[in-house]
Amino acid sequence: MPDHDIHRYDLYSQNFRANAYETYARMRAENPVLLQGGLQGPIWFVSGYEEAKQVLADHKRFVSDYRNTLPPEARDGRTSVPDLFDLLYTNLLSTDRPDHTRLRAIVSKAFTNRRILALAPRIQQIADELIDGIQDQGQMDLIDAYAFPLPIVVICELLGVPAADRDKFRIWSNTFLGIAEDEPAYVQRLTDFVQYIGRMVAKRRQEPQDDLLSDLVHAEEAGDHLSEQELFGMIALLIVAGHETTVNLISNGMLALMQHPDQMALLQQEPALIETAVEEFLRYDGAVERSTTRYAAEDVRINDQLIRRGTPVIVVLGAANRDPGHYEEADQLEITRQSNKHLGFGYGIHYCLGAPLARLEGKIAINTLIQRLPDLRLARPIQELRYRSSPVVRGLERLPIVWNSAATN
Repeated sequence: MPDHDIHRYDLYSQNFRANAYETYARMRAENPVLLQGGLQGPIWFVSGYEEAKQVLADHKRFVSDYRNTLPPEARDGRTSVPDLFDLLYTNLLSTDRPDHTRLRAIVSKAFTNRRILALAPRIQQIADELIDGIQDQGQMDLIDAYAFPLPIVVICELLGVPAADRDKFRIWSNTFLGIAEDEPAYVQRLTDFVQYIGRMVAKRRQEPQDDLLSDLVHAEEAGDHLSEQELFGMIALLIVAGHETTVNLISNGMLALMQHPDQMALLQQEPALIETAVEEFLRYDGAVERSTTRYAAEDVRINDQLIRRGTPVIVVLGAANRDPGHYEEADQLEITRQSNKHLGFGYGIHYCLGAPLARLEGKIAINTLIQRLPDLRLARPIQELRYRSSPVVRGLERLPIVWNSAATN
C-alpha cells in the first residue's frame, strides 16, 4: 500500500483527542484492522472488538518485545548495565512468556486482592478528607483537587513513600508517559527517579517494612526474585498503572455523568449501581485508550488484512469498547448495562494486574463525590476542555466543576 494512502486519520492532534470516538468509528467502518501512519512509520490499528480480543489473546503471534520477532541468532541480549530506558520500561507490559509468567507470579505474591480490599476504609477516609477540604469553596479542578491526590496517596502509602515526596511522583508519572518539556528534562526526571527509588530499595533490603516495596524487594517465586532492573521497572509500572489509570477513571467517569444528568441522578438515588456504573465508565470512555504496542512474530492474517512479521500493531481499546457489532447502543452511557465484558483493562496475559485497585478507588471516589456534592456540574463548556497529549492514556488536563456550597453544609 503506498505511503500516501495510510495517513488518512490524524491521531495526534488536540482536535482528534476531543473527538476520538467519531474518528475511531470512521476507522472501524473502513476496516477494523487498518494500516495507518504513525509518528515513526506505518502501524496496524485494530478497532473492532473481536479483532482486538484476537490480538490481545494471541501472545505467541503478537509479542510485546520486538526482539521476539527476530530469528534466535539475531536477538541481542540486554547489556549488563542497562540504560535508563531499559531500567524503567522493562516490566510486565514489555515482556513475553516465559519472562512475563515469572514476573507476574512474583509480583502477584505482593500485590494481592487481600491487600487491596483491606484498603477500602483508608480510601474512603482519603475521599472524605479531600472533600472536607474543598466543600465550602463551591468550585475546584476535579483532577487537581480530587482525582489525582486520591490515588497518588494510596499508591504512595502502599509503596511506603513519605507524604512529603508525593508531588515528585506526579512529575515522574507524567515523565513515564512521555509528557515532558524536552529531552534533557525527560532524562533528568528519569535519573532523579532511579536515584530516589535506589535509596528506598537499599533501605528496604536492610530494614524491611510493612509496605509493598518491601514485599517486592523480598518477593520470591520458586527460588526466583526480581532483578534490580525488573524491580525498578515494576515500581515505575505500579506508579503509572496504580495511579494514572484511577485518575482518568474518576475524571472521565465524572465527565460522563455530568454529560448525562439522568444517569447521575440514577446513581445518586441508587448508590449500589456503582458496581455496573464503573464497568460502564471503563467501556464508555476508559482510562486507557490504546494497548501497548504488539509486534507480529510471524505473518498473520486478520480478516482480509495480512500483517507482516515485525510490523507494529496497536489495539485501540477505546474503539473496541464502542464497537456497535458487539454492544447495543454502543455510544450510549448506560450505568445499568449488564454483561459488560469491556477491554478497559486489556485482555489475555497482559490483563491489568492493578484492575482491582483501580475499580475499588473508582467506586469509592465517584460515589462519595456525587453523594456529598449532589449538584456538581461543569464550570465551563465542554468544548473548552483539553485532553492530555499521551496517546496511550485518555485523560483531561483539567476538569473545572462547581456546586452550591450552601447546599452541602
